[in-house]
Amino acid sequence: MHTFAVARAVHGIEPLVATEIRRSRLGVVHGVRHREVWFEAAPGADLTGLRTADDVLLAAAVVDGIGHGRSALRRLALAARSVDLGGLTGSGVEVSASFVGRRNYTRFEIEDAVGAELARPLRLPYHSRRDGARPPRDAMSWRVTIEGDRALIALRLADRPLHRRAYKTDSIRGTLHPPVAAAMAALARLGGAGTVLDPCCGAGTTLIEAHALAPGARLLGFDHDPAALRAATANARPGGGAAFGWGVADGGRIPLAGGSVDRVLVNPPWGRQVPPRGLLARDLGPLWREVRRVLAGDGLAVALVHDGIPRGFALEEAVRVSLSGQHPVIAVLRKEAGRVRR
Repeated sequence: MHTFAVARAVHGIEPLVATEIRRSRLGVVHGVRHREVWFEAAPGADLTGLRTADDVLLAAAVVDGIGHGRSALRRLALAARSVDLGGLTGSGVEVSASFVGRRNYTRFEIEDAVGAELARPLRLPYHSRRDGARPPRDAMSWRVTIEGDRALIALRLADRPLHRRAYKTDSIRGTLHPPVAAAMAALARLGGAGTVLDPCCGAGTTLIEAHALAPGARLLGFDHDPAALRAATANARPGGGAAFGWGVADGGRIPLAGGSVDRVLVNPPWGRQVPPRGLLARDLGPLWREVRRVLAGDGLAVALVHDGIPRGFALEEAVRVSLSGQHPVIAVLRKEAGRVRR
């Protein structure tokens, strides 16, 4: 028996989520919406292993005819009332809602309309988010999304969102969102890569995600901040710490031989949460010159960039994402031939 499932994603990487579902044989993709991939899950598939998805949900109802007027709330409540809740248990019900475009109702009104109807037959309390309250962690977590005139009512499959990785026991400011790091690793085509480098590794997220795809690769992470390296070491330990090498180094002076790296994954300091330091304090030019130097001739660099493609590289692929209110590009880069002027 197949199950209708929905993977939630950072906007921009929905096609990468769809590709992961197909390649992992988790199911058959039926459609892509804003931040969602709808698919028919294969029997027995472990959907919680999706790495590029923020979350995975089981669809309970698809509701058409959801307009911009307040009558939509009544329509959603009726749909929630008809959901088959057999066998579901928990300490309560919580609902998170979102929609694309303007509506004559708020997300909290959607949540309350649906949540009350889901909780009533289960004889469970409904925990509203309206006043900023946080629902109990063990409450049943439902999601309502609306795009165009179609709404989805769905139940979270796992006990927490997939983006909250179990390995991430330590963190620092500016740490990269794990599904975005997983998307970068997927774009890097890691099959056969011997050495993978992150010269601004922070808490180690990109390399840990790379390890999931290429467990046999040598993974090297450098950072200017010793506290970041302590976090990276702690995070990597449960997943096979022997594959990783960590060291304090300036991104403008990478302590590796030229041409010794097959892949580079890098999220440079944006100058927002984490200011550039050391040789990168004035600009990121030294970083890109060093990345180009250590990268093998047939190597690839996958970078999260905000200010255009760095000099000395040719763009192979670009994926624009929405992240922390910004719209950076995941850029897949190859070295251009010839010498780059310093």
